[in-house]
Amino acid sequence: MASNVNPTVRRRRLGQELRRLRELKGMTAEEVAERLLVSQSKISRLENGRRSISQRDVRDLCGVYEVEDQRIVDSLMEMARDSRQQGWWHTFGDIPYSVYIGLETDAESLRVYEPQLVTGLLQTRAYAEALVQGALPETSTAEIEKRVQVRMRRQERITAEANPLRLWVVLDEAALRRVVGNKLVMREQLEHLIEMSHLPHVTVQVLPFEVGAHPGLNGQYAILEFTDAADSSVVYLEGVTSDLYLEKALDVQKYAVMYEHLRAQSLNVEQSRQCISDVAKTYAD
Repeated sequence: MASNVNPTVRRRRLGQELRRLRELKGMTAEEVAERLLVSQSKISRLENGRRSISQRDVRDLCGVYEVEDQRIVDSLMEMARDSRQQGWWHTFGDIPYSVYIGLETDAESLRVYEPQLVTGLLQTRAYAEALVQGALPETSTAEIEKRVQVRMRRQERITAEANPLRLWVVLDEAALRRVVGNKLVMREQLEHLIEMSHLPHVTVQVLPFEVGAHPGLNGQYAILEFTDAADSSVVYLEGVTSDLYLEKALDVQKYAVMYEHLRAQSLNVEQSRQCISDVAKTYAD
C-alpha cells in the first residue's frame, strides 16, 4: 500500500512547482544555473524529480524567482523535507529502478504492455527467481533474492483490500510460450495469471501471434496514472543501463493511443483466459 508520504511523488510535485515558478519568472534553466553557479543539468534534474531536493536548493531557487509569499516558500520547504525521506524500497539497498517503484507505489492505475515476459506484478516467486537468474547470469544469489523480495513486496498493491492498484496488462503470446525456469514453473505461473485475472481490478489480455505487426513492436512500456490531479501521467520505458520517463502530455497521449490499439487487437478477457489455459496444458507433461 502507498505510504502517506511518498518521497518519489513528493520530488515530482516539488519539481513541477519549481518549473512553474521558473516559467512564471520567464527564465530558462540555463539562466537559473548561471545565477546559482551550478550546472544546467542540476536544474533539469531538480525539476524532473529524479534527484533529491534539499531545503537549501528550494531557498536558493525561491530567491532567484523572487517568491515573496512566505507560505509558498514554507510549503515548498516542507515538500523538500518530505522528499528526502525513504520509501519502503530503500530498506532493500540500491535498487536500479527505485524511481519507478516510487511512482508505482503511489499510482492509482497502471497499463502495461509486455512483449516477452509476464509482468512483474503478476509473477510467481519461482518464475521471478528463474527470470532474474536468466536475465542477469552474473548476479549473486543474495542480489537475486533481494530483487525477488522487492518484486513480491510490490505485488501488495494488487492484493491490498483498500485502494488496490487498477492493473491492465496486454501480454504478447510470446510471454506465455517462452519457458522461464521449466515447464512446472510455467504451468504454475500461467495458472496464477488466470487466478489474478479474476480480480475485479485486474484485466489481462493476450495479443496473439496471428495479429502480425502491431503498435507494440518497439517494446515494453507502462503508463502510470495518479489520483491527484497535480500528478501528470507518466510513460515508463525500461532500459538495460537506464530508464526513460516521459511526462509531456503529447508523449503520454501517443502511448495511450498505442495502448488502445493493442487492447483492440488482443483477445477479449474470456478468450485470453482460455488461451492462457490452453498454453498451460502444454506444460503438463
